[in-house]
Amino acid sequence: MTTIPNGVYPTMVTPFTEDLQVDIPALAPLVRWYEERGVTGIFAICQSSEIFHLSFAERLQILREIMRVKRPGTVILASGHTAFDLPTQIEEAKAFIAEGIDAYVFISNRFAAKGEGDGALLRRMETVTAGLGSDIPLGVYECPYPYKRLLTPGMLRSMGGFGNFAFLKDTCCSLDEIGEKIEAVKGTRFKIFNANAAMLLDSLKLGAAGFSGVMANFHPRLYVRLCQCWREQPELARRLQNFLGMASMAELQLYPGNAKRTIAMDGVPIGPHTRAKDDTKHPPFDQWRLNDQFQIEQMREMAQMIEREWLA
Repeated sequence: MTTIPNGVYPTMVTPFTEDLQVDIPALAPLVRWYEERGVTGIFAICQSSEIFHLSFAERLQILREIMRVKRPGTVILASGHTAFDLPTQIEEAKAFIAEGIDAYVFISNRFAAKGEGDGALLRRMETVTAGLGSDIPLGVYECPYPYKRLLTPGMLRSMGGFGNFAFLKDTCCSLDEIGEKIEAVKGTRFKIFNANAAMLLDSLKLGAAGFSGVMANFHPRLYVRLCQCWREQPELARRLQNFLGMASMAELQLYPGNAKRTIAMDGVPIGPHTRAKDDTKHPPFDQWRLNDQFQIEQMREMAQMIEREWLA
């Protein structure tokens, strides 16, 4: 694969047991859940996967299971990029690439401390890409944790000179900036995927290649349909966008536990357990506040109604 296909790439969550061990047996039905909803691929081992709370051995174990159970044709983008020192970054990226993934995704803030200039970031990124010894497509995720490091259009142009970059998970949440980034990479294999649900339709009209965000863990079929229909069925696209933008407020609640609970409602054996949240603020599901439970159930019912009545 030399380019990343357009479409929807959910940010895959990690199933944990009640004692917060990685639930490996739950990975196969979770991968199948994504695939059965028509997504182009999966963005695995990302922040939604709680990578900053996973050891390298755990990250690699999860990826190996994903690659073992995924169906042919499912595109797997994987990150796992948490180290700050460059030799470790190279070593761990090589291990992920060796598993047969379709693209390796860097986290932009791993190349420069907060306050360091763009030049330092680009130099370190170039060092790591040169050390991989692979022509696999590469990506970058503007991960908000531990701090958000956005890439400028000029940086994207520079990256085209030293790496096989094909994917950007954009988190700038600005249509103007997204448009400038799309213009900067025009004519290259570098594609911009929006992570912001509220402005997805407008970004597609500007030339974004699709959606890669947390809300594809709740109702991925609706994102798939929006990305497919926005040109030929603009009224349906507008109605879908109105729901998706409103529903995206769920990201501000008990994520990723609420996403796991929503997926579990479809029969996937996954609990709401998470390492990433303070248990005093985000207790197990049987202690969740009643209104939080109601919210995800009502959102799911609304999404199912839309699938039945609008997408049939």
